[in-house]
Amino acid sequence: MFVMGDSLVDNGNNNGLSSLAKSNYPPYGTDFQGGPTGRFTNGKTIIDLLGDLLGLPLLPAFTVTFTGQQDIWVGVNYASAAAGILDESGLNLGDRISLRQQVENFKGTLNQLRNQMEQDTLNQYLAKSLVVINIGSNDYINNYLMPSIYSSSSTYTPEAFAEHLINDYDAQIMALYNLGLRKFLLAAIGPLGCIPNQLAKGFAPPGKCVSAVNDMVEIFNRRLKNLVDQLNHGNYTEAIFVYGNTYGAFNDILGNPATYGFKVVDKGCCGVGRNKGQITCLPFSIPCTNRDEYVFWDAYHPTQAFNKITAQKAYSGPQSACYPINVKQMAQL
Repeated sequence: MFVMGDSLVDNGNNNGLSSLAKSNYPPYGTDFQGGPTGRFTNGKTIIDLLGDLLGLPLLPAFTVTFTGQQDIWVGVNYASAAAGILDESGLNLGDRISLRQQVENFKGTLNQLRNQMEQDTLNQYLAKSLVVINIGSNDYINNYLMPSIYSSSSTYTPEAFAEHLINDYDAQIMALYNLGLRKFLLAAIGPLGCIPNQLAKGFAPPGKCVSAVNDMVEIFNRRLKNLVDQLNHGNYTEAIFVYGNTYGAFNDILGNPATYGFKVVDKGCCGVGRNKGQITCLPFSIPCTNRDEYVFWDAYHPTQAFNKITAQKAYSGPQSACYPINVKQMAQL
């Protein structure tokens, strides 16, 4: 499994960067064996949990694979907190590895793999491998929705911006296809108007999400699902492209929290809620004890409890969760 994306799936690639988007300190990793690693949650990410369901061990972060001592046969995670589809997204937080650079980094892994196996074997290995991409949130939170720093919202309408993002995204997906990958899981952007960071801006009445933000994200998601249809009907030999409906899963849980065992949906477990939702967990701050009852770990990122539910939906859920097939079905192809 090869993973690209942002802080929702980063497992430590930002640890050595000059960035404000880091999580290699407590209370991150409170429930993770080995403590803080650079995962932006209390325990496992959705990628770790999908790996559990697929029978894969934890993947190494790309930044620790240079020495040759890591087993890269199981896959590699290239994701970087604050990264976006666009190179400039997240610049306000410092260094990050954009999607374009993550694709370049995958080429580095390919060179390592070429030294370990014949080309025919490598082709079969890549065709069987799963690629998971979870990206796009920072193109909104740390770009389009920050008019004081970025000009994108005065340059593009929400429709035109989504189109711009999808065109760039498509180019990177095609680059990966041309390198030999064939099984793509492309995650939707979640309802960003419901994250504590956005609620803290005060644009929504208490108990409501920021609908203008969610409407923008939905435009992107509709275009991403359309792209999946286009790619599946295109002339891409033996490839499958799947849309992971993160937005729908999130909305379902936020609309019916008790059904899933959640009690708190509007503030982070590590003390960053509606009133102070601008930052990640403060180093060594004491998180809540009832972590499995919180949807959000901090102002941006969900808890392990939430990740477990979404991983299961992606793995074995119906078409409404994972379209046109789920991850379990993809793995069997």
